Amino acid sequence: VQLQASGGGLVQSGGSLRLSCAASGNIFSIDAMGWYRQAPGKQRDLVATIPTGRRAKYADSVKGRFTISRDYAKNTVDLQMNSLKPEDTAVYYCNGNISSTGSWNVEVYWGRGTLVTVSS
Repeated sequence: VQLQASGGGLVQSGGSLRLSCAASGNIFSIDAMGWYRQAPGKQRDLVATIPTGRRAKYADSVKGRFTISRDYAKNTVDLQMNSLKPEDTAVYYCNGNISSTGSWNVEVYWGRGTLVTVSS
């Protein structure tokens, strides 16, 4: 199982960016997909997640500005980021709780990080 993320880059404060992530490989089921971020010198924190068949959850700091969405048929998750602030600057990581075909275990998978830089 692999998670391939795209998007990110440099944007001015108040601008928008969209991140996309696709899960591929020997997938049996996906319990949840989401996004985390890690700013320099800080721990990796949840940004938003969508458990399968349930409502999305957001970090308080991004509520009202970010929107997460999933395409269940394509095994993708997107993060639309609006009204970006300099404090949103971080490396963003796609995350998936996925079980592979032939396995009963749900494992946590991470995509390669993508850098989002918001200039003031």
